[in-house]
Amino acid sequence: MWQGDGYWLVRFVFQRGLALLYLLAFLVAARQFRPLAGEDGLLPLERYVNGVSFWDRPSLFYLVPSDRAIAIAAWTGVVLSALTLVGVPYWLPAGFATPISMALWAALWALYLSFVNAGQTFYGYGWESMLCETGFLAIFLGAGSVAPPFVVILLLQWVLFRNMFGAGLIKLRGDDCWRDLTAMDYHYETQPIPNPVSWFAHHLPDRFHRIETFGNHVLELLVPFCYFAPQPLSALAGLATIGFQGWLLVTGNFAWLNALTIVLAIPTFSDGVLAAALPISAPATAPTPLYLEVLAALLAAVVIVLSVQPVRNMLSESQLMNTSFDPLNLVNTYGAFGSITRDRYEVVVEGTADEDLTPETEWRSYRFKGKPTDPERRPPQVAPYHLRLDWQLWFAAMSPTPRRSPWFPRFLGKLLEADAETLALLAEDPFDGESPTHVRAVRYRYRYTTPEERSESGRWWSRERVGTYVQPVSLEELRGRRRRFG
Repeated sequence: MWQGDGYWLVRFVFQRGLALLYLLAFLVAARQFRPLAGEDGLLPLERYVNGVSFWDRPSLFYLVPSDRAIAIAAWTGVVLSALTLVGVPYWLPAGFATPISMALWAALWALYLSFVNAGQTFYGYGWESMLCETGFLAIFLGAGSVAPPFVVILLLQWVLFRNMFGAGLIKLRGDDCWRDLTAMDYHYETQPIPNPVSWFAHHLPDRFHRIETFGNHVLELLVPFCYFAPQPLSALAGLATIGFQGWLLVTGNFAWLNALTIVLAIPTFSDGVLAAALPISAPATAPTPLYLEVLAALLAAVVIVLSVQPVRNMLSESQLMNTSFDPLNLVNTYGAFGSITRDRYEVVVEGTADEDLTPETEWRSYRFKGKPTDPERRPPQVAPYHLRLDWQLWFAAMSPTPRRSPWFPRFLGKLLEADAETLALLAEDPFDGESPTHVRAVRYRYRYTTPEERSESGRWWSRERVGTYVQPVSLEELRGRRRRFG
């Protein structure tokens, strides 16, 4: 029962995929964490340290709250991910392969958990806790010639099940458009960061949108039960999930959510199935070491106990999405897009070099790497890379004021200071590194152009101004507000 003799190749491919996502995640942390949540970030690290206890959200940065520690941790994660990606533990003698592999995966998990727990709003996404949970299970898979513990393969399937089934349940409960099959009429236009294919997917026939919405329910509510079935049914369910996530990858930018779900679908296969599709085959395997079997059994017991709360939540009428119930993110609940926004709002941030503001003042727009600003710009492909600032601006635009986005005034202050690290998060600084005298934020409603409109104008988007998000403000005025309101 405990031996995974038919899963050596499954483990090998799964570990390569997970290591690649870890590598990407640490690169994102190395490039973005400090300006977002570092010592002088938009949500300063001190805010995390003073706001929670270590035991509630453990992180290395609670103990060493410095940008230097952040940089060391991020680049260490990049190096360890690269070593794991090329399969260094598999190069070692049989007796060392599994212990070294366990140490590498444990280090990756601990380092990334530190970023997630200290990252505050900018790390509050379901794929963060899912990467932590999946990465923790990977510690116990072993390496080298030994067979992986079969129970860990089952636990990975359990993560995939909760991810898919939880998403299916929250959609049925959350929004009428999922029940009347109209959700995809809005999704491609209003998703956080559309990609080049999103415009075309949006303009597919209504009948296609009805079919794909119904198919979404089948794939998220029925297919997941087949993950635990015998082969080849389990592999067929995994293949269907990979196809579904592949379509989401092609039509949107959801960071590494879809890529991680695809990696989690690999354990639904067996070596025989993978060997038929890949140009490699599994070698003769040695029995799983006794100590690894014991650890895997203990792991299974822990997961069973910690699964009680996520399962209760998943079955509850008041289901919460993407929630952790333990500080180590070991067993979480998932579920995305329980509600669909019908209208797309965007906050366009502008600056001026004029000292005195008049109706003739020239305002120049800051351009972001992922989110729409220029209606003529084609939506970019950025996933599985994660543009954290762009994602938070999508949430911020849902409200007519920045009241629910406490980081936003600080962001404006960074633009007024021409802060280099903050500007590096943008696609284009209209002032070429110089400080503007004033900035403002304007709220627009965006919609895709029709095929006829795009043919005539070349524009991907049409927009109309619906309000002022933040009135024009100078750096001195912004600092005065902070002094008054703390």
